[in-house]
Amino acid sequence: MKYLLYGANGYTAQLIIKESLKQGLIPVLAGRNKEKIEALADKYNLEFRIFDLQDESRLIVELNHFKLCLNAAGPFRKTAYPLANACIRSNTHYLDITGEIGVFEQLKKLSNEAKESDVMLMPGVGFDVVPSDCLANFLNEKLPQAERLELSFTSLDGGLSHGTASTMVGELGNKSVARKNGQLVKVNTAYRNKVVDFGKFKTTVATIPWGDISTAYTSTQIPSIDVFTKIPQKALFFLKFQAIFNPVLRTSIFRKAAQKYIDKNIYGPSEEKNKKGKSYLHGIVFKGKEQKEALLYCAEGYLLTALCSVNIAQKVLSNNVKIGYQTPAMAYGWKLILEIEGSEIKEL
Repeated sequence: MKYLLYGANGYTAQLIIKESLKQGLIPVLAGRNKEKIEALADKYNLEFRIFDLQDESRLIVELNHFKLCLNAAGPFRKTAYPLANACIRSNTHYLDITGEIGVFEQLKKLSNEAKESDVMLMPGVGFDVVPSDCLANFLNEKLPQAERLELSFTSLDGGLSHGTASTMVGELGNKSVARKNGQLVKVNTAYRNKVVDFGKFKTTVATIPWGDISTAYTSTQIPSIDVFTKIPQKALFFLKFQAIFNPVLRTSIFRKAAQKYIDKNIYGPSEEKNKKGKSYLHGIVFKGKEQKEALLYCAEGYLLTALCSVNIAQKVLSNNVKIGYQTPAMAYGWKLILEIEGSEIKEL
């Protein structure tokens, strides 16, 4: 039950390490920062490897020792492709915890190569996108051949990790993305907003470029998809006029200043917030005049990422795989999320 965990010194990766050890899995810790990786390995009495992703031949040599690589090193637009590509060449299954649309679309193109090597590629095995992919497939089962899907999510008592914040900085000033008639189209962030009833409360949500714009289309073939999340009214007002500021937001000076602030001030939610926090998802599908909607309740996002990624890693290490590019619900069905304690789906 040994696997390679790349980017092991990150916030979410450390939650994955703890959950892996609880479940009897043995992560071999890997990354570029020798000091941090070695300190973690000493703390948990685990093996470690130090390498970056520039040398493909070295990557393949390292991966040859493992059945599975779980990539937790964001931003994944920089790490996912080289690792996934090397996994195909070393016959190593690949998982990651990305939510980046571009990464999903990029790795999907490697599906045939992965099949030829009997390898599964499954990006998005965390909060991005296990619960939302499962909810989308649950609704697609209730209303087959739906024409439009809207997914919304929010959380209580959560927080933001350093890695997530850094990924967001890399997207500053860029257009958002939606799925329209089967095609990815560029739109303004928050180009739509609405009030959603999450069962226990109502709140305003607005559109964002979430991973399901790619993955839910792949797993359900619903041609038009929007994803929404809770956005404070002041932020919503700014996002409505974001296009005016995009040239400034894209400058290296602004992004470096934002990254410097994150490096000094953002570390991730506390363990108490992980345990106390709760995630709420709402989904609705449309087909002509028909519609179906449902709610999904599950654990706080970062804790859920650890729980889901370790659960899927266990399946892979037990040879429960579906080769080629997969989304979580494509490979394991929408009930996958119900394997995580505290998860509940309610049809409305």
